[in-house]
Formats: sequence, structure tokens, C-alpha cells
Amino acid sequence: MLDEYVHTALRHGAAGFLLKDASAEEMLTAVRSAARGEAMLSPKATRRLLRHFMGSDPARSEAERRLSVLTGKEREVLIAVGGGLSNAGIAAALHMSEATVKAHVSRILAKLSITNRVQAAILAHQAGLL
Repeated sequence: MLDEYVHTALRHGAAGFLLKDASAEEMLTAVRSAARGEAMLSPKATRRLLRHFMGSDPARSEAERRLSVLTGKEREVLIAVGGGLSNAGIAAALHMSEATVKAHVSRILAKLSITNRVQAAILAHQAGLL
């Protein structure tokens, strides 16, 4: 519930947010900060906001979940694919044959139920690998 109050207040232009347990000194500091055009959040509200924003990207969470089926080597290949490398470039960078790269790319596409390298790169980007 607190998260909703903080988000709503900030969205509507509040210069800060203090909790009921804020001391008189904290309130005075907050008012002075707001008068200078600065933001002021209570430490507890700041922690909650950070926790919310650090872990709340549903697209990233879904992409990470989907990529969890890949092996470490497949992830390396996926990152190289996302970097725009050709099969030959990936083979050279990861010290493997082109045939092995092709096999890894095929398995990646199959495991992720996607049809091309562009979709793979987009998914890697959404997951924060690129």
C-alpha cells in the first residue's frame, strides 16, 4: 500500500515523501529541500522504491525466465548472435567450428520457440545480456 501512495504522490508532482514516523527535523529538512526544488524521500520509502524499480521489469523477468533453459555455451553463442556476429565470427570468437555454432544456434532457436536470429537478439536484449 505504501508503494502505491509513494508512486501516486510522485506522479502527481510531490517533491518528496515522508512517513508518519519522520522526526520534526526530517520534516524541516524536507520542506527546505522542496523549497530549493530538490527531492526528499524518507530512507524507508527510498529503499522500497529502489526494490520496486530494480526488480519490476516484467519483460526482462519473462525474457530471463525463457533464457533459463539455455546452457552456458548456448548463452555465449546467443550473446554473440545478439552482437551481430556471423557464424564464422562466432566460431572464431568462441574457438569452435562453424558446424558447432550452427548446431548451437539451431538448438537456441528450438529451445526458445523462435524462428530467427533477430528474435534471438531481441530476447537477449530484453534479458539484459546485451
